[in-house]
Amino acid sequence: MEGDFIKIRKWLTPLSMLYGMVVGIRNQLFELGFLKSRSFDIPVISVGNITVGGSGKTPHIEYLVRLLKDKVKVAVLSRGYKRKSKGYVLADADTSMSDIGDEPYQMKKKFPDIYIAVDKNRCEGIDNLTQQDATKDTDVVLLDDAFQHRYVKPGVNILLVDYHRLIISDKLLPAGRLREPKEGKARADIVIITKCPKDLKAINYRMLTRSMNLFPYQSLFFTTLEYGELFMLFGNEKKAIDKISDQHVLLLTGIASPQQMILDLEPLCLETIPLAYSDHHDFKAKDIARINQMFEAMPAPKMIITTEKDAARLETAEGLNDEVRNHLYVLPVKIKFMQEQEELFNHKILSYVQKNSRNSILVKNKDEHKSEDSHHSGNGSRTISFRNY
Repeated sequence: MEGDFIKIRKWLTPLSMLYGMVVGIRNQLFELGFLKSRSFDIPVISVGNITVGGSGKTPHIEYLVRLLKDKVKVAVLSRGYKRKSKGYVLADADTSMSDIGDEPYQMKKKFPDIYIAVDKNRCEGIDNLTQQDATKDTDVVLLDDAFQHRYVKPGVNILLVDYHRLIISDKLLPAGRLREPKEGKARADIVIITKCPKDLKAINYRMLTRSMNLFPYQSLFFTTLEYGELFMLFGNEKKAIDKISDQHVLLLTGIASPQQMILDLEPLCLETIPLAYSDHHDFKAKDIARINQMFEAMPAPKMIITTEKDAARLETAEGLNDEVRNHLYVLPVKIKFMQEQEELFNHKILSYVQKNSRNSILVKNKDEHKSEDSHHSGNGSRTISFRNY
């Protein structure tokens, strides 16, 4: 049920009150203009949350990439959490995971033709993307995990809320998991309740809509997780997710909220044994030894399933034995809109990008020849074509 993964540490409430005062002062400084939010002359879409970790930012960013990448030149800008580099880094085919972080690395492997960059200072990151010769043809910037990064004023602010950790039932850090008071949701243009059960009833939608208490200018959407075909991390074999009913599964995760994945896998296999580490966990020698030992102790037939984000860190981990490497599969995750909301969401995003392009001459497929004519006649402005919109 909704909110069922929330745990409140009541004895830490006094510290939460102090934390809330600090966050409230910061937000007020932005509201009064003492701290400045900067707008850009390029479409900027922010995807973030109020809760610490685990709301599904990466699969939602990837959904936006798939929606836009064949129509405009997309750049994803992330902080690059736990990377070992500093400052602005633009990923290329040879960039390592340690240079940009696990999630940007995952996206660069999946979408090699888009720009992936990391910079803790998002304003400077956007400036670099739009001004450097290598990336100045960027048409739209997707900001990863930037809801609290208020120095950037995005054109569309998307707030993700985990169905199992609703912000309306949570408390501020450290008693709860909220980064800021739930009233901060007012800054969102679009709110998406993520990781919803696939069998959510109509009455649940109505109750969730009422409880979120959004303003008229805000749109509410619901998404659920959708799993792709399992593939071997150290091999070429693939396996359909519905073909593991005879398997004992060690579910290896280093993500903030693996509970929904556990719930989804349990009915699909003989047994699910969770081995959960903290989000963005750096696998050390003792962790690898534990993985080897746990898998060796499991009855056959057996396999290990991990996430794409964890795979980015495990592929370079040393010490995995041959048995583990030969049975280690990666489970791709996508999101799917519920209540037939996909078309409406797509329309909102595409309309925003179309109307806010720097050259404001986005055209449909039937007008593509005009772009070619203007190019040959020496017109320097670049036309972006929405071929499928």
